[in-house]
Amino acid sequence: MENRDTVADNTYRLLVVDVDGTLVGKDGIISAEDRRALAQVRDLGIQVSLSTGRALRACSGVFRQLELGGYHIFFDGALVSDPHHTREVYVQSISPAVVKQTVDFAHLNDISLELFSATRYFVERESWFSDIRRKFFDVEPTIVDFTKLWEQEKVVKEGLLVDSPQEDEKAQRFYLAFKDSLGFSRAKTPAYPDVDFINIVAPGVSKGKALELLASYLGVPLSQVMAVGDGSNDIPLLSMAGLAIAMGHAPSEVKAVADYVTLDVDHSGVAAAINQFLL
Repeated sequence: MENRDTVADNTYRLLVVDVDGTLVGKDGIISAEDRRALAQVRDLGIQVSLSTGRALRACSGVFRQLELGGYHIFFDGALVSDPHHTREVYVQSISPAVVKQTVDFAHLNDISLELFSATRYFVERESWFSDIRRKFFDVEPTIVDFTKLWEQEKVVKEGLLVDSPQEDEKAQRFYLAFKDSLGFSRAKTPAYPDVDFINIVAPGVSKGKALELLASYLGVPLSQVMAVGDGSNDIPLLSMAGLAIAMGHAPSEVKAVADYVTLDVDHSGVAAAINQFLL
């Protein structure tokens, strides 16, 4: 583990942790060391919140493993809520007009698009990526024609999954068409190292903005927030937190915004950081 700078204040009241590649490795399991460290943090009265690109329902297994309640960040920052009590702090859906435009573009360009409401996952047909959502994330797809869905559902996030140069080229065309009207980020999970998960949200949405709103709601100064992440979509989160921890396997651009680099997910880097700064 390495320190980027000396961290002066070690009094923290909120711990925010990314899920895939930070807590969850390729087997989908959170290590016993990480579970134990997070339980100790809660026993100290420190709020533990997840911050993830995942849909709310895709976190149910994580909640069970950690016995975790409270408020969390979903959809790369588009939703901040307490899912156990259906309390929303913040939700930012994509404009229905933009959803219609993206659906039309996807149909014209043979692009397989995913749509998410706050509680449901929509696809137009079964595919390899809906199988990933079902098997790994435990999210069952709703098969529906997208043509009028934007009139019936508030779409919080759209998604593209990329596993080949051909799919990447289609994703790039989609990005160029909507980069001025939507926000984009790429994420990975260790279980599918060859797949890029492209999160598509309303402009201005980020994990960093969501953290700012969550901390304000909880009455916690950002200086008293410790955040841990491993992906490029975690950069806004880490940049906002008082203490930013990058996982050991994180790319260099993520480590560059961190105050401290911990171990990788296979060696319980979250627990190592907690032991260093919170226990």
